[in-house]
Amino acid sequence: MIHNHPSGDPTPSQADISMTNRIVAAAEVMGIAVHDHLIIGKSRELSFRSEGLL
Repeated sequence: MIHNHPSGDPTPSQADISMTNRIVAAAEVMGIAVHDHLIIGKSRELSFRSEGLL
């Protein structure tokens, strides 16, 4: 999964974390693996997997 933060700060919000967890749970039911969730900011990106959020 991937999305951008127009503010330029790729720090995930609590809503980003919660929605990611809900999507991962739904995907698991269907046998789909979510490998990562990237948030793109102005000058850097954040990987949920690298940050231990996934």
